[in-house]
Amino acid sequence: MNSQYYYGHGKLLLTGEYFVLDGAHSLALPTKMGQKMNVTYKRSSSPKLFWKGVDVNNEVWFQCTFELWHFNIVENDSEAAVILQKILRQARKQNIHFLRDEMDVYVETSLEFPLEWGLGSSSTLLYNIAQWAYISPFELQDKTFDGSGYDIACAQSMGPIIYSKTSKGPTWKSVSFSPLFKENLYFVYLNQKQNSRKAIAHYNSMNIENKHEIIKKLNVITKNIHESIDLKEFEDCLYEHETIISQALDLPRVKDTHFANYWGAVKSLGAWGGDFVLVTSDRSIEETRKYFMESGFPTILTYEDMITENFDFDNFMKNNKEANNHAQATQ
Repeated sequence: MNSQYYYGHGKLLLTGEYFVLDGAHSLALPTKMGQKMNVTYKRSSSPKLFWKGVDVNNEVWFQCTFELWHFNIVENDSEAAVILQKILRQARKQNIHFLRDEMDVYVETSLEFPLEWGLGSSSTLLYNIAQWAYISPFELQDKTFDGSGYDIACAQSMGPIIYSKTSKGPTWKSVSFSPLFKENLYFVYLNQKQNSRKAIAHYNSMNIENKHEIIKKLNVITKNIHESIDLKEFEDCLYEHETIISQALDLPRVKDTHFANYWGAVKSLGAWGGDFVLVTSDRSIEETRKYFMESGFPTILTYEDMITENFDFDNFMKNNKEANNHAQATQ
């Protein structure tokens, strides 16, 4: 059997939030964790596409079979299968030669993060399929899920980027972003996955006044966050950014709703109301973990866990469970 391998990085949007859709300069961080895709082929007189999705625990969470003439579903017409069918049909429109050979095709996707974390299970899939089909991942996203494209840029980037969506298309540049105070930065999971497509649709339906002025302010904050040299300056920028977005969208800040008595800064990442938040802390990692665990949010990753290389998911889950057990025992 011939085989092919593809890989896309996950994503976190540090600045810009919804306004990245309208051209705001946004600092985006590709995560160490992403999604793998292996493709193998076998000669067949009645070719089909056999798809299998494996989660971070190496358990099959999705399986589906398609015929290859129109990508009609042969087995398992679940919602996930219908979405995948839409992606495959769009890929065929962009490349009419995609999957036209007399071959059975076996695809296995493998996530390196829990599906509910919202780190880009869809964007990494789109990117991998686009590479496989020799088409534009940005056009594929635009014709299927919509979005700003920053997550697609992250999927193919090896480090932090400044991203913007322009009238001529997406543009981004690699930047150095490894704060001297990164040991004071953590990512906390809010125990619920945000639906990005619904959040985007809601934003697009809003009549936000002075959007151009808001974007100008956010661009300045993005530059200042990128260039911050100490934790206090960084925290001030996060607070200003949260306040601007809160007022523009008429939504409460996540710190006010969940962590009002927390000593550090708390910032939403991407769509508000779910997935991860960035938090800062000038206290020990033990005290920081204990606060969020006692608040009902036990999934806490350090900056090194999330953004740099050599993230060990199994070791993280083990340490997180032990820390959680310890926190409960000391309550």
